[in-house]
Amino acid sequence: MMAVLFLAGCQALNPEPDTSLYQQLGEREGIANIVEDLLYLIVEDERINHQFKGMDVAQFHRNLTDQLCELSGGPCTYTGREMRELHADMAITNTQFNALVENLILAMEENDAPTGAQNRLIKRLLPLYPDIRNL
Repeated sequence: MMAVLFLAGCQALNPEPDTSLYQQLGEREGIANIVEDLLYLIVEDERINHQFKGMDVAQFHRNLTDQLCELSGGPCTYTGREMRELHADMAITNTQFNALVENLILAMEENDAPTGAQNRLIKRLLPLYPDIRNL
């Protein structure tokens, strides 16, 4: 019995890739739809829209779709710039960071992503926080 518990504990430390998250988000097409809705929410959000002025919308959409696809266990590869480099001169505040996360959650809700999948994606994005905030 102890051996079974030990092996189960070891498995928990090294989980298999979670392709179900990718599927729950609607695969690449669903993720692209989430990102598109996120872009509309960003434009409407005065807390953060100034941070995105002048950006290449098509490139942002493609890169963020690839990044979320990769983070969710999909077959995509993010080839954009590193987060620290990309956000170095933006001086993003906690309020702005939280506003973007709120908008991402709204976009996922608008696309019927299950709450559990939303939470799992946010959990995978959290390690990027120090590089985005340049801490």
